[in-house]
Amino acid sequence: MLSRFRTAYGLLLAPLARLLLKAGASPTAVTVAGTVAVVLSALLLFPGDHLVAGSVACGLFLLADGLDGTMARLGNRETKFGAFLDSTLDRVADGAIFVGLAAWGIGRSPLVSWLAMLSLVAGFIVSYARARAEAEGWNVSVGLFERTDRLVVALAAALIAGFGAGESALVVGLAVVLAGSVVTTGQRIAAARRASLPPREPERPSSSLL
Repeated sequence: MLSRFRTAYGLLLAPLARLLLKAGASPTAVTVAGTVAVVLSALLLFPGDHLVAGSVACGLFLLADGLDGTMARLGNRETKFGAFLDSTLDRVADGAIFVGLAAWGIGRSPLVSWLAMLSLVAGFIVSYARARAEAEGWNVSVGLFERTDRLVVALAAALIAGFGAGESALVVGLAVVLAGSVVTTGQRIAAARRASLPPREPERPSSSLL
């Protein structure tokens, strides 16, 4: 849903990307540093009931998630390994956020813990479905809830919960993430099914006898 804003988002990051390149920073270093920052923020702040601080910190570091890619494009440093590392560490960051929210629920709300863990698994299935389809040469980049959508909804729910809404905000937000992920998985399976079918032969016009 939010992927349509990716181009504009990349343009906003361009000045900072150029500055970091001039300073000698590499896209790989930015990828690793951003992931470490998200993991530490999520696993230290969320379990300690610092939902507002955790949401803001994770949100800020995730805003820089596209910075490494922008740096790679501007500096002509795009590599297959860089794309692989970025995608792999994205899963690490996602896992830390949902595990942190699940840890918040321990002793406070078992429902939040369950929804957070189920959302994590469902999100991983969405990503795996795309990766596996691409390995077969199929394009299934479709779906209601992509990674950005899942993280925005989850962090927004945590932020609202931290401002006083409590458990109910997290239950609603994580339920939306879970449902959206399930729907997206179904959409990608359907897209893979269509892509796997042999192309239909064009119908030949019937000849009429004169």
